[in-house]
Amino acid sequence: MAKIFQALKSPSLAIDGTSDHVHILFCLGRVVKIADLVEEVKTGSSKWIKTKGPEFRNFHWQKGYGAFSIGQSKVAVLKRYIHGQKPHLMRGTKKKQGRFE
Repeated sequence: MAKIFQALKSPSLAIDGTSDHVHILFCLGRVVKIADLVEEVKTGSSKWIKTKGPEFRNFHWQKGYGAFSIGQSKVAVLKRYIHGQKPHLMRGTKKKQGRFE
């Protein structure tokens, strides 16, 4: 996925997820539309995962997505949040998503 962001002049800063969702922190390129970037990421990653084995042949992304902007002062906090999702979700606890303090 990082290569797709790089190709669209929107470098990724953090990517992590679980079996049913992904969180990505990136710097949106000056002339890139979020909808276009999401379409390219979904298309490229779908094609890639389908090459990883027959169990992925029916993989598809959901139709929607969420996109949020943050200030530079919250980048480090959001990176920690993204990279902490797997251990957090594996413990079976839920943290209110969408709030980064």
